[in-house]
Amino acid sequence: MLDIPGKACGPCAFCCKVLEIDEFDKRAGVWCAHCQGAAGCGVYATRPQVCRDYYCRWKEERELGPQLRPDRVGTLLMDDPDSDEYHAVCDPEKPFSWRNQLVFKHLVSEAKAGRIVVAKAGLRAWRVFADGSWREWV
Repeated sequence: MLDIPGKACGPCAFCCKVLEIDEFDKRAGVWCAHCQGAAGCGVYATRPQVCRDYYCRWKEERELGPQLRPDRVGTLLMDDPDSDEYHAVCDPEKPFSWRNQLVFKHLVSEAKAGRIVVAKAGLRAWRVFADGSWREWV
């Protein structure tokens, strides 16, 4: 995939905090021991396959503007690799970051397009529906 101008990670390393990485025994909501902040991943050349396979949706989508960069809104937007679900992954310390007006509008639009949309923070999850309603999801 070609990089979109203005869509570099830059100082954002939000994925290194909110995602669970079994290969490093890293829990969701805890900074990866290999993350060097704005300098990026300290083991980038030898990172596990799960990290190699991950690509931030913000970087892939032109319509997701700079104000939706994950570290700015506290929400990582991503396709679930194991299903057709669309996920909004938040820091467990700020579990309702997905309720940010810009993020929520985007999630509803994904639901309107027929996607199953799930907001997640740690062990909690909420299903977002096309009519703008939402409920805790088990």
